[in-house]
Amino acid sequence: MTDTPSPTPDQLVAGLIRLLTVEKRAADIYAGPPQQDGIGRVFGGQVLAQALQAAQASVTDGKRAHSLHAYFLRGGREGAPIEYRIERDFDGRSFANRRVVASQEDEHGTAVPILNLTASFQLPEDGLEHVDSPMPDVAPPEDLRPDIAIRREIAEQWGDKMNEAQRRLMLRPRPIEMRSIDRLHWMSSEPSEPRAHSWFRVCAPITGADDTPELHRAIITYASDYTLLGTSALPHGLSWMRNELVGASLDHAIWFHRDARADEWLLYATDAPWSGSGRGFNRGRIFNQAGELVASVAQEGMMRKRVKK
Repeated sequence: MTDTPSPTPDQLVAGLIRLLTVEKRAADIYAGPPQQDGIGRVFGGQVLAQALQAAQASVTDGKRAHSLHAYFLRGGREGAPIEYRIERDFDGRSFANRRVVASQEDEHGTAVPILNLTASFQLPEDGLEHVDSPMPDVAPPEDLRPDIAIRREIAEQWGDKMNEAQRRLMLRPRPIEMRSIDRLHWMSSEPSEPRAHSWFRVCAPITGADDTPELHRAIITYASDYTLLGTSALPHGLSWMRNELVGASLDHAIWFHRDARADEWLLYATDAPWSGSGRGFNRGRIFNQAGELVASVAQEGMMRKRVKK
């Protein structure tokens, strides 16, 4: 049996762009394509990014998204399209607001909401500026090993302790290239400070008609759901990868401070100031390599210790 060749970086990025390209079906109704060859449950970043893309498609007067706030209601099913319905709550001279309901048919064929998202848009303008959030002093991405190389080593070392789904998830080629400054949390059972740092970018340049600020915002939104929830697990020395936790994202918020390219290295610095009551609260700051803060993120998620039977 011949192994299926791995997709090239350009193919991976082209697939991500297709995934995040929503199709207009009717006035203010869009459909997002499904992820192919997935793991059964829709990645939260996919739904966030597709919902933002639908909202962005309905704003055509030069305004750009500066924030979004979303609640995850149900887990989505991979392999089925997701419908995004837009409500135009406000259109002003400088600002606009869009409300998006993402729905998907359940196993009975009934459309049920899986996410609610509100996005705010603003015409670009000059204003008072200050930044009180310096970029952490960390190793540059060129000095770090790609996470995929580390995951391959772990799969070889611990392969007998993983089920097939975990192994497939760990080794799956990804369009988002990541390089972690800290030891990957799922490699250690030692409690540590609730802080993590990683660089990310798409693994090939974005060019041509696809190269728009809207797409770069959508990809940053997609990637912002990586690593974030796991930060609140660090003080407890527990990991989803080792089947020690049960969790799911509950809400997600992003504030875009300036334009940024998703095909250039961005630093994701996350921290978790609190966990309790079966939930963990996580924050993230995204910087470009010039040290400029380009986005801020916040997320709360369900986090429960798995009860062994």
